[in-house]
Amino acid sequence: MNPVVYDIIFLVLFLAFISFFLFKKRNNLKKEGLLYLYRTNWGIKLINRIGNKYPKTMKVLSYLSVGCGYVLMISVFYLVYTIVKIYIFVPGAVKAIKVPPIMPLVPYLPQIFKLEFLPPFYFTYWIIIIAIIAITHEMAHGIFAAYNKVKIKKTGFGFFPFFLPIFLAAFVELDEKIMQKRKNFAQRAILSAGTFANILTAILFFGILVLFFFSSFSASGIIYDEYAISAVSIAGITSINNITVNNPTYSEFLGLLDETEINNLSVDNRNYFVNKELIEIQDNKQELFVYDSAPAIKANLSSIIIEIDGVKIYNTDILVEELSQHSPGDEIIVKTIYEEGIVENKIILEENPNAPGTAWLGIAFLSQEKGGFFGKIIDTLSFKKPNVYYEPKFDGVSIFIYNLLWWLVLISISVALINMLPVGIFDGGRFLYLTVLSLTKNEKIAKKVFVLSTKFFIFILFLLIAFWAISFLR
Repeated sequence: MNPVVYDIIFLVLFLAFISFFLFKKRNNLKKEGLLYLYRTNWGIKLINRIGNKYPKTMKVLSYLSVGCGYVLMISVFYLVYTIVKIYIFVPGAVKAIKVPPIMPLVPYLPQIFKLEFLPPFYFTYWIIIIAIIAITHEMAHGIFAAYNKVKIKKTGFGFFPFFLPIFLAAFVELDEKIMQKRKNFAQRAILSAGTFANILTAILFFGILVLFFFSSFSASGIIYDEYAISAVSIAGITSINNITVNNPTYSEFLGLLDETEINNLSVDNRNYFVNKELIEIQDNKQELFVYDSAPAIKANLSSIIIEIDGVKIYNTDILVEELSQHSPGDEIIVKTIYEEGIVENKIILEENPNAPGTAWLGIAFLSQEKGGFFGKIIDTLSFKKPNVYYEPKFDGVSIFIYNLLWWLVLISISVALINMLPVGIFDGGRFLYLTVLSLTKNEKIAKKVFVLSTKFFIFILFLLIAFWAISFLR
């Protein structure tokens, strides 16, 4: 059965259970803003016990928590800077992703916007991940509060209204009067504890993810990134779909392209292929990247190759070695994986235009190295070999659990970063205020920095929305 069917069944059962539970406990509900808050005493004894039982450990963790808070705040500044650069200078990428900058991560978002670079995101994932992240985040606030002798008044959960009673958040309600009497550092430790817990959660489940991956997947093929591509000048195009042209303009070129099919180009007596989608994501209007007329694209070859002439292809080295044993004009049988399963493709190799006398298939492997600070971190933590196809040992179960763990790690880090944004509604806003107050000993300056920071990031948000809208008009 399709996993979407199970997911919808689970959604219906979950809503029915929560509706019944909230109706029975309606006396404990209180509406605040858009949410209904269910207040309880669950976990308070456990939180107080942990916070008070290990004072030496908590002291060390307080310094780690505050330090982590500053690292996250610096990181989120850099992340926002990087995102703004992309929105301003790479409108093609923004248009290709399609998702608005303020769109929350909701179930089925990758499927709705057809974000093929992301795994599917089911309601089951969403509710499990929200529960883990929210509970650990708020428990950490409570544990650090208990260590600093701040009273925990209530714990609880937040829900959307009864017409859609979906669990959305957890909370630990502290005695704010006592909180404000504590030392500046103690308050910062309590505020940063939630994001510190999110990072620890990400590290824990990343370790679980790696262990699960190597026990549940095996290398079974290679994945190439793209058909072979070359750069051509629009002015050099002599025919489009067998229609002769002479020094066409960019608009004339676009007008002759078929919207849905692969188009044939002739440039300087060489043939190429292109589709409109490939052209529209490019910003250069004079020189374009197009597909070479090669065996792979002619055969509409799948991007996952598992075998050539009976030889198992586990990595790119084996692929190169196998192709080097053939000459242009040789027929080979390439086994690939499509959605419907394994398919055999009979392909006649052609001569490589960049290396005369050698055979080529016409596929390309793009550099897997990522630029920038965050890109280097991702490369360092990557445990998959580039361009290797890993087959699940337990079919859909392996993929379902792997994607769940992957999303859990990603969202844990994302929540930690967002919460340390120096904006009023997040922990980072008050964290910044306390930091400035600690440095200047001046409450007016601290409040002014807090207000300016909040306004600045709201301005950045509207700026991103504007450039997102503009990207669709270009």
